[in-house]
Amino acid sequence: MTVERLIRIMAGTVVLVSLALGYHGSPIFVSEWFLALTAFAGFNLAQSGVTGFCPPAILFRKMGVPEGGSACSSGKCN
Repeated sequence: MTVERLIRIMAGTVVLVSLALGYHGSPIFVSEWFLALTAFAGFNLAQSGVTGFCPPAILFRKMGVPEGGSACSSGKCN
């Protein structure tokens, strides 16, 4: 597992959970304010793509997670 894959998994999980908790039609609806977490995750992904600065990547590297290229670099996406 590489830093990039963990970031994608983390961001996707945050978006899905916050949508489930913030959407009225969801069986686990809590509050519409959870949709702000979805917006926050999207904003962070966008700024990371533009600036290259990603705090979770720094944390994962300090935890010893190996660097890696794209999730498709292994040829599994072909």
